[in-house]
Amino acid sequence: MPSSPAHRSPWLWGALLAASLAALTAASASSGDLDLGLGQIWALLIGGPASPDEALAAVLWEVRLPRLVTAILAGAALGLSGAIFQGLLLNPLADPYTLGVSSGAAFGASLVIVAGILCPAWAWLAEPWALTSGAFIVAGLTLAAVLALAQNEDGHLSPLNLILAGVMVSAILSAAISFIKYLSGDQVGAIVFWLLGSFQARTWTDAGLVLAFFLPALFTALWSAVDLNIMTLGAKSAETLGVNTKRARLRLLAAASLAAAAAVSVAGVIGFVGLVVPHLVRLAAGPDHRRLLPLSVLGGALLLLAADTMVRVVIPSPGEIPVGVLTALLAGPVFLVIFRRHRRELARD
Repeated sequence: MPSSPAHRSPWLWGALLAASLAALTAASASSGDLDLGLGQIWALLIGGPASPDEALAAVLWEVRLPRLVTAILAGAALGLSGAIFQGLLLNPLADPYTLGVSSGAAFGASLVIVAGILCPAWAWLAEPWALTSGAFIVAGLTLAAVLALAQNEDGHLSPLNLILAGVMVSAILSAAISFIKYLSGDQVGAIVFWLLGSFQARTWTDAGLVLAFFLPALFTALWSAVDLNIMTLGAKSAETLGVNTKRARLRLLAAASLAAAAAVSVAGVIGFVGLVVPHLVRLAAGPDHRRLLPLSVLGGALLLLAADTMVRVVIPSPGEIPVGVLTALLAGPVFLVIFRRHRRELARD
């Protein structure tokens, strides 16, 4: 079947997403309790953190830019992770949230947080890399558990079993996280807000941490994009065409888990970004992972930056609404539509 004209224009979609992301970044940087003009922002960017107007420079360089960059990188990581999971597992309902990977990463990060509270002498637990490492390790273990539970007797993965296993494991981890919140005592408020997803008070260190873990995952995914395309034909066909499916699957699962863990460790649990973005990109630009992966990165960055801008600037409230709550409210209905459509397709098959 010939591809549609939209599927033949990945460069157009990439340019549109990049231009939209740039425009939204400028609008978000200029908006807030203290509005900044685009001319002021340009002058402050050229002058750097040591610009003559120290107050405005501090607002831009120490408050807004770190938050914007962290939101962009976290959204890109979630978009990439969802695209990998959906392509690798041949399931449009797969993403870090529905597979329980986000809950696993949150549980690992919560363990590090409460350990730091209970054992203040272990100063290394306060290091940013400790939080991300704990999130990544438990996220990987969670994914392994979900895949083991979802396998049929013949070793194949059932799409329905995959989602059910993710829901069950997420429920268990949610109970474990509740116990951790109980142990955290007076720090429970900060942990609860973090688990709901937020970019408040993010710093350049947080942005650098996501970037350090996201870039290896991105390079690995792009390098394996052709193998991922071939693996969608089935394991036997891929082996016949020379793809080492075991190594490729392990490499891609590690990349997807690493990207998800990096986002969760700095922003908390933000659901449905990795589910909705790759699905919409696939509808617009086709299933080829050489274009799907980078476009999902741009789409995830755009969606999460838009959500963070809404909770920070657009939605009036006494306190800031966690961005994870907004993404769940907006993208949750889209998930139901995708689920219903996928169920009809399975029934026809």
